[in-house]
Amino acid sequence: QVRLVESGGGSVQAGGSLKLSCAASGYAVGDRCMGWFRQAPGKEREGIASFGGGGLTSYADSVRGRFSIYKDNAKNILYLQMNSLKADDTAMYYCAGSVFGIAWSTCMGRSTSSFPYWGQGTQVTVSS
Repeated sequence: QVRLVESGGGSVQAGGSLKLSCAASGYAVGDRCMGWFRQAPGKEREGIASFGGGGLTSYADSVRGRFSIYKDNAKNILYLQMNSLKADDTAMYYCAGSVFGIAWSTCMGRSTSSFPYWGQGTQVTVSS
């Protein structure tokens, strides 16, 4: 059974940093495309970062240059380092995993429909 568990959320002032973690069980993070998504109240869930085969990554324009997605395959954990946080980054953050073998273009597209496995989310609140 696949289980993804996020942690590391919290409250921070604008300009601060947080590191989110997504611990996986029953699922090998090193073999699959994985992504981070977020959903603010009243808004659709959006894909903000994905990590595909060969270490390829993609980012939404809103976070590029501030956020970094990476994996620790030995620990089977996906991370999201978030720097220079803004009030607009306030949202529930979710990690998600794909099935094995999806196309690189699909992974980089960060569509929610490409990720069947989801964590429960961790809240990030940024105060200005």
